[in-house]
Amino acid sequence: MGGTYSLDTLRGTRVFVTGHTGFKGSWLVMLLHRLGATVTGYSLPPPTTPSLFEVARIRDLVAVHHEADIRDAARLAAAVAAAEPDVVMHLAAQPLVRLSHRDPLETFSTNVVGTASVLDAVRHRGEECVLISVTSDKCYEPHDDGHPHDETDPMGGRDPYSASKGAAELVAASYRRSYFPPERLAEHGVQLATVRAGNVIGGGDWAEDRIVTDIVRHLVAGKPVPVRNPAAVRPWQHVLEPLSGYLTLAAAMLAEPGPRWCAGWNFGPAAGDAVTVSELAQIFICAWGAGSWEDIHDPRAPIETHVLRLAIDKARAALPWEPRLTAHEAIHRTSHASPRALRGRHRGV
Repeated sequence: MGGTYSLDTLRGTRVFVTGHTGFKGSWLVMLLHRLGATVTGYSLPPPTTPSLFEVARIRDLVAVHHEADIRDAARLAAAVAAAEPDVVMHLAAQPLVRLSHRDPLETFSTNVVGTASVLDAVRHRGEECVLISVTSDKCYEPHDDGHPHDETDPMGGRDPYSASKGAAELVAASYRRSYFPPERLAEHGVQLATVRAGNVIGGGDWAEDRIVTDIVRHLVAGKPVPVRNPAAVRPWQHVLEPLSGYLTLAAAMLAEPGPRWCAGWNFGPAAGDAVTVSELAQIFICAWGAGSWEDIHDPRAPIETHVLRLAIDKARAALPWEPRLTAHEAIHRTSHASPRALRGRHRGV
């Protein structure tokens, strides 16, 4: 099914990226800039201080920089129309599970209404384009037996964040059926796909309640790393892995437009490469060269999915796309990047 699609297809294209000031969005802009795309960014200000957006000078890599809320539908629609994008990549979101427990309304508003605003901006523009909406591996209704989720599994979510991502998938599916039906692609020209990735790690992430950020902060302070759910299994992957998948999918959609791309896609680690939270902490500490971790599991804490895995057979067969780094390699690379990032922080970068 299909051939091998080169990322060079993106050279010279106009790409509209929401959430470009965030961790994942900043890495995406760097990749697009290197590929020769012209990027328009639309996002709230960087979510942390310091931030990868500031440290890597992402502002200098985008042609147009909008600081605005994706829920401002009129402003977003005007920005999309002005950018005349060949590709729209929607990453803007409230991305933290624990924050969703504290502020569920903001989470649902940003992740569901915000996604609808992006899709509607493309609808109002009325021009052909590739539209990729990024959700999460947590969009699926959890499997009690822990077997990997494939793209045909039902949407769900037992916490506000996961439910908001499942709902964002349903919003995208409704727009696909109502306004961008794949069987009528020749009429409307919009190829709409959703993408679901694992738990990303990498240099430049300062967000609260992220495992690597917590590990580094405690190691630098000479304190044991607190681990809330040591036995939880997650599909950890270096941030460049899913981003390469998103871009390969975009390249395929540009090179060979067709209904087959207009669906959901998983981009996760290889089967059997998921590790527990405690294993991640221990591997990171060993790569760092010192430190320890402690179990602070609280049975009264908000429930999180215990085992989460993604099946990636579809992307492997159709694009084809393959993860290149094992979980151990991703953790080691992140560990080696973290001291440099922290030294930048102490310089006031």
